[in-house]
Amino acid sequence: MNYKMISYILGMVLKIEAVFMTLPCLVAVIYREKSGYAFLVVMLLCLLLGQIMTAKKPSNKIFYTREGFVTVALCWIMMSILGALPFLISGEIKGVIDALFETVSGFTTTGASILSDVESMSRCILFWRSFTHWIGGMGVLVFVLAVLPFGGGNDIHLMRAESPGPSVGKFVPKVRSTAMILYGIYIVITIVEVLFLLAGKMPLFEALCSTFGTAGTGGFGVKNDSFSSYSPYLQYVVTVFMILFGINFNVYFLLLIRKFAQAFKFEEIKYYLGIILVAVLIVTLDIHKLFPDWESSFRHASFQVASIITTTGFSTVDFDLWPQMSKTILVMLMFVGACAGSTGGGIKVSRFVILLKTVKKELNTLIHSRNIKKIQINGRSVEHEVVRSVNVFLIAYVMVFSFSVLLISVDEFNLTSNFTAVAATLNNIGPGLEMVGPSQNFGMFSGFSKLVLIFDMLAGRLELFPLLILFKPATWRKN
Repeated sequence: MNYKMISYILGMVLKIEAVFMTLPCLVAVIYREKSGYAFLVVMLLCLLLGQIMTAKKPSNKIFYTREGFVTVALCWIMMSILGALPFLISGEIKGVIDALFETVSGFTTTGASILSDVESMSRCILFWRSFTHWIGGMGVLVFVLAVLPFGGGNDIHLMRAESPGPSVGKFVPKVRSTAMILYGIYIVITIVEVLFLLAGKMPLFEALCSTFGTAGTGGFGVKNDSFSSYSPYLQYVVTVFMILFGINFNVYFLLLIRKFAQAFKFEEIKYYLGIILVAVLIVTLDIHKLFPDWESSFRHASFQVASIITTTGFSTVDFDLWPQMSKTILVMLMFVGACAGSTGGGIKVSRFVILLKTVKKELNTLIHSRNIKKIQINGRSVEHEVVRSVNVFLIAYVMVFSFSVLLISVDEFNLTSNFTAVAATLNNIGPGLEMVGPSQNFGMFSGFSKLVLIFDMLAGRLELFPLLILFKPATWRKN
């Protein structure tokens, strides 16, 4: 275990977090808010700790998969703890666990909240709360790799540990160039959404916070009713961009370099868009009697389907009041999630595609015992290692999910609330049903249950294994 390199990277992340906090400080200056001093204090703390940890560059810069997973997990934990301090120092969130819950929910792009009245909070706190979504959407370590190359040739282990999906590759030979391309695409789409929202006469502050929530597929907003009070135009804009941020960024890169044929070959995108289309049509038909016209039904159905499958968590209505079929579809979409290589959460469409093809292959083998045809995606054979990793991921997922539901049941809340609370946090969605529905929050859970859900949010964002590996004693041995 290369402890010195891990410590050095953690120090660099602290410095990056300090830089990010300059933005809420600027917001505090613009709106003349006293809460801004909290960010200044934490900035100085991050810079001090970061300087101590990076004072001496490690001579050995080589790290492998184990170090990559440990580094990513520790970075996210450390980043969340320090990111929670402004809430506590400003006094806008009182409890330590509550502040940590809100911050982890932000960085992991979950959007689950313990707050019942966000409109009473200061602008700088609301900005930081939403900005954590944007930071966590693409991943802070991907950003670090984009601006600060570490060398050693093993940077890909960090990117693979932090990026969502069954597998992560490099667009171009150098990891730094890949990270820069990812963030370049991310920033451009973010700016485009801000411009569309401004065109719909949304105030700049609200446009920025809404875009941060959409880009990171997070869901924190600046209004208590989320998006229900905004115009139909703004709701349609956010619907479209939620879907766009749920698409594998490999597709955007291929479009950028004009390899259109390869871009349109992505099977995962076809399944992703197909699932959205079918779900929207069914939900629209199911809820049309609840709204005055078909346009309203289609708009709300589209928004909620896009919000849930991309794990964003915004809402235009209280979908907990919808018919059972529509609610069932939304719960199913919680588990499906967005595409691999996107900012969305969930199990990922690609994993379900691989599983469906695995089942199909198994059935064909039962009928034709000599069938040795391999599973193919995008015209290429899927390696056995990828299929194995998908199966292992699902086993770990079911175990973490089941154990989490069991643990939070100590609060004696009903099964639907507990089940969807874990589904909403482990899949990084935000709202669930009943007691954790879109018009409710997670504040009623005990401190112990909130810690379980905090673990779920981190585990879901990091695809389980970077966090689980911390609990294995062999991880910390030198060899």
